[in-house]
Amino acid sequence: MATSIATMENPSVVLYGPGNVKIEDRPVEELGPRDVLVRIAFIGTCGSDVHFWKHGGITNKVDPQRGIVMGHEASGIIHSIGSEVTSISIGDHVAIEPGVPCRYCKACKNGTYNLCRKMRFAAAPATAGAPDTPGTLSKFWKIPEDFVHRLPDSISLEEAVLVEPLSVAIHATKLADIRPGETVVIMGSGTVGLLCAAAARNFGAQRIALVDVLEKKLVFAKGWLPGCEVFKVDTNATSEANAKALLGQLRLKDEGVDAVIEASGAASSIATGIHILRLGGKFVQTGLGQPKVEFPIVALSEKELMVRGCFRYASGDFELAVHLLQDEKVNVKSFISSFVDFEDTPQAWERTAIGEGIKNLIRGVQD
Repeated sequence: MATSIATMENPSVVLYGPGNVKIEDRPVEELGPRDVLVRIAFIGTCGSDVHFWKHGGITNKVDPQRGIVMGHEASGIIHSIGSEVTSISIGDHVAIEPGVPCRYCKACKNGTYNLCRKMRFAAAPATAGAPDTPGTLSKFWKIPEDFVHRLPDSISLEEAVLVEPLSVAIHATKLADIRPGETVVIMGSGTVGLLCAAAARNFGAQRIALVDVLEKKLVFAKGWLPGCEVFKVDTNATSEANAKALLGQLRLKDEGVDAVIEASGAASSIATGIHILRLGGKFVQTGLGQPKVEFPIVALSEKELMVRGCFRYASGDFELAVHLLQDEKVNVKSFISSFVDFEDTPQAWERTAIGEGIKNLIRGVQD
């Protein structure tokens, strides 16, 4: 993908379909009175980026004629501001909340703006309610002032990329209604799963167990979150057998756990999570997997479980994420596994695709 970007005003990484990406000069959007222009410093990669890179999208596919600018986990420096901006200044370091709702619908009015049908989310192809939205893999990116979050000096621009997935974890943990003294199991120990475990601890969970199929992820988890328990799934066993083994390890064979946050999206993981919950337990589906999966509906009903979906983040989640990093209640420095230059963006997606590292970062355009 090597190309010269020195003469471009706003070089951007544009995906046209599976494995088809180019660097192009896209226009710098004109600022409205309450908008800010961010000079992007770092961009993170996640599972959704891999889906786009490998398959051209998840539910909605990239239009091969228009293409779409990729990236949604990002940090940067305020480059310019609109005439009525009062909460942020040129030169401020910020974490970016990469989705702007309509602000007027019932979901927005209720404070659940993540459910707005007209949400403009970074690197999202067109839907019935919204057109294509360019992502953050550009030199400059425009957004309203209330969707950037000023960083204290103690949080680096590299770490600030993790504010976005930490906000997802905070939202999931809120939905699980974690209470002091509870036992919580996180299914999947990728970035979001690990951050869900940290959020659950900050919300008062007494015991936290992380579950995964990869030993190396569990080794990292145990070192990163001292006191957590880990369990490696037997991929040749049934979900019922894995649930029985996990409850045995936790010495909760006849009780079950209080809450499960499912962060992998795998059907077998979902089923195992249902089986390990106590009567009246709480289940939150955070990981996105196949659109249709089978799960133990009889066990769900007989236990009278509380089951919630989880979609991104909503009011207050980004603010709390910044505070947790600032107060060193969550440490994400060790998550950062590698850096690639802007021109080499697909390398970061490929590393993430094969499970290399925890969080692979892309540097913003360098002058």
